[in-house]
Amino acid sequence: MPAGNAGGPAGVSQDMHRIGFLSFGHWGPGQGSRTRTAGEALLQGIELAVAAEELGINGAFFRVHHFARQQASPFPLLAAIAARTSRIEIGTGVIDMRYENPLYMAEEAAATDLISGGRLQLGISRGSPEPARNGAAAFGYQPEPGESDADMARRHTDLFRQAISGAGVAEADPRYAGGATGLLPVRPQSPGLSERIWWGAGSRKTAVWAAGLGMNLMSSTLLTEDTGVPFDQLQAEQIQLFRDAWAAAGHTHEPRVSVSRSVLPIVDEEDSRYFAGSALRDSRDQVGVIDGLTARFGKAYAGAPDVLAGQLAADAAVQAADTLLLTVPNQLGVDYNAKMLGTIARHIAPAAGWRPARPDPETSR
Repeated sequence: MPAGNAGGPAGVSQDMHRIGFLSFGHWGPGQGSRTRTAGEALLQGIELAVAAEELGINGAFFRVHHFARQQASPFPLLAAIAARTSRIEIGTGVIDMRYENPLYMAEEAAATDLISGGRLQLGISRGSPEPARNGAAAFGYQPEPGESDADMARRHTDLFRQAISGAGVAEADPRYAGGATGLLPVRPQSPGLSERIWWGAGSRKTAVWAAGLGMNLMSSTLLTEDTGVPFDQLQAEQIQLFRDAWAAAGHTHEPRVSVSRSVLPIVDEEDSRYFAGSALRDSRDQVGVIDGLTARFGKAYAGAPDVLAGQLAADAAVQAADTLLLTVPNQLGVDYNAKMLGTIARHIAPAAGWRPARPDPETSR
């Protein structure tokens, strides 16, 4: 079984972009929804990952939200995808570490990674605004005196990373540990997993912090700061600061960097019905407030494939990253999203430097 894939999955070289899909896992009885229940959302997530692998897509990623009609418990889903696939990376974008028991999460992550043969790419972070007023407290976790929520998330992250790296975390009882003494590590362990942890950074400062600790960078469609420059340029600056800090820290393995984009090709009447409005409404960056901070939100890319190909090729952050995560409208169902990913794979992503991981007669034309 592989010891990890810091160099990337088979068929993709270091200097080539990877693309994956990022599903928010929405479900509910809204008009037009094809994921009306949690069960449908989970099963369709598995089927979409299988379809994406057949297209040569490199990754299947899922957002994690609590107290909402979205994916909340990622490891059963990722393990099921791992059992149905053989090449595609599986991951999260992101897990809110305020909610997590770090040692139990280390066991779950290692077991999932072993099932996948070393394909887990785990995005974690402090989390984002949520429906619950103090959801982590309901799960039993509150900041220690003098800590903020962000501090608590980072404390959980530190213990989690120690645990997946094999550090001892619990005192042995020689009576039941075969005479062993000292600190015991959690089991199982999955070699290489510690190099496949990503931090979801919403600012340049946080990206530099993550680089210093040796975590990969996962940058979304918003940054909680605004300097007046276009979003892609601000994000490209964040990426460069991350890479500079990584080099200064002297880490021995290469970092990974992902950015997320909403890419909505319009090629037929169905696409037009869903996304023609987005092409007009969301074609520019937006500036707003999130968690009391001024934030810049990236634009959506919606339109004809040749137009989108040119726009992505000109996107500074897409070009600076090695991985592009495509947000998918999961409530439109597996067939629609597989069609959309196929259009992107054949007609749009190659302009951003991507080639399929396992070419098929369609994507290699």
